[in-house]
Amino acid sequence: MADSTTPPNPTAPPREDRPVYVVGGGPGGLAVAYSLRARGVRAVVLERSEHVGASWRRHYDRLRLHTTRRLSALPGLPIPRRFGRWVARADMVRYLEKYAEHHRLEIVTGVEVSRVERTADDTGWLLRATGGRELTGAAIVIATGFNHTPRLPDWPGREAYTGEFLHASEYRNAKPFAGRDVLVAGIGNTGAEIAVDLVEGGASRVRLSVRTVPHIVRRSTAGWPAQHSAVLVRRLPVGLVDRLSRAQARVALPDLSAQGLPRPDKGLYSRVLEGAIPVQDVGLVDAVRRGRVEIVAAVAGFDAGAVGKVTLADGTRVGPDAVIAATGYVRGLEGLVGHLGVLDDRGRPVARGAGTPPHAPGLYFTGFTNPISGNLRELAIDAEKIAKAVTRHGAPGISRLPR
Repeated sequence: MADSTTPPNPTAPPREDRPVYVVGGGPGGLAVAYSLRARGVRAVVLERSEHVGASWRRHYDRLRLHTTRRLSALPGLPIPRRFGRWVARADMVRYLEKYAEHHRLEIVTGVEVSRVERTADDTGWLLRATGGRELTGAAIVIATGFNHTPRLPDWPGREAYTGEFLHASEYRNAKPFAGRDVLVAGIGNTGAEIAVDLVEGGASRVRLSVRTVPHIVRRSTAGWPAQHSAVLVRRLPVGLVDRLSRAQARVALPDLSAQGLPRPDKGLYSRVLEGAIPVQDVGLVDAVRRGRVEIVAAVAGFDAGAVGKVTLADGTRVGPDAVIAATGYVRGLEGLVGHLGVLDDRGRPVARGAGTPPHAPGLYFTGFTNPISGNLRELAIDAEKIAKAVTRHGAPGISRLPR
C-alpha cells in the first residue's frame, strides 16, 4: 500500500516478524523496497514528507535528467517513452508515484527517523522516529539521499546583506528575477543550469561565481549521450580517460579562457575520483561565449560596510539584487548513524550497496555517491545488490511476504 498515513505498530514485533525498514522514499529507497519485495521480503519505506520523491518535487522547474531515460529507470518498471530521452522533473515525479503504486510498495509517510541503534538483544535494529515511535527491523537501508540538507558556506557578513539571498534548493524558476541583477554562487550542474534559466527568463544581468573551474561536457554529441561514454570508461585507467576527455573537449567545446573559464589543468576522471562531477552543457557554453552569463571569482564574503555588496576572491565588489547559493548539500547522517562508527571524516558512509560494516551487520546505504555513470543507474544496481545480500545473509526474525 503506497503513501499510507497510518504508521506501523510502534511496539516491537516478535523476532519472527521483523520487516526491513527503508529510510527514505526517493528513487533509491523505492528501488530497494521493490527489489526486496520481489524476493519475498517485507520492506517498509519510511518517508518524512507526505509524498514519495520529495527532493524531486523541490527541484527547479526546468530541470531535466542529464542521464537517458533508458539508463535512469528503476528495477521492474521502465520510464514511459512518451517522457522523452531527457526526462523532465515533473515527469520524474509522476514516474516515482507510479512506481510505488505499480509495485504496491508499503510506504509510511510523515514519519522521520531520528536515530538508528542496535536492539538490546543485538539481533536487529531499533529506529527512533517522530511521535515517540520505536520500530524494530531485521535490517535497515538508509536511503535519505545525496541532496538531503542544503549546504551554505559560512560567508562573513552575510547577515548584513540587504538583497535577496536563497539557496538553490529554494529556486523554482526565473520569473521572480526578471529585470534583476543576480549572482549565482557555484558552477556545478545546478548553478550552471540556474544561470542559463535566469538569462532566458529575463534577468537583466547574471554573474556566475566560480571557485574551481569545472570540466564541461556536451550532454549529447551527434546523438551519443555523455552518459554512455561514462559507463564505458569506468574500467579504463584514469590517465587514459583523462587524455581521451581532454582531446574530446578540444574538438567539441570552444576555448572560453577569455571569458574566465579556461580548460582545467587536472584531468576529468581524476577530478571525478575527487568528487567533482563534470558540468553537462545545457546552454552554459553559448551563454558564456556570448557574454550573457559573466564568469566572476568565488564569493569571499559580504561587505558589511557597503550595503548590498558582495566581495569576491579577487578583491572586486559587486552589488547584485539577489544571490543564489548553488553550493550543494550535506548528507546529514551524523545524528542518524554517526554514533555507530559507519561514517568517514566527511560524513559519508564507509560502505555502500551490498557492503555492510562488520560491526553493523544488516545496515545498508544507498544513494550517497554521485557517480559519473549516473546516480539513478547506480541506485538501480545497488538496490538489486542490497536485496540479494539481505536474502543471502538473512537476519533474525526477518518478515516474509505470504506466497
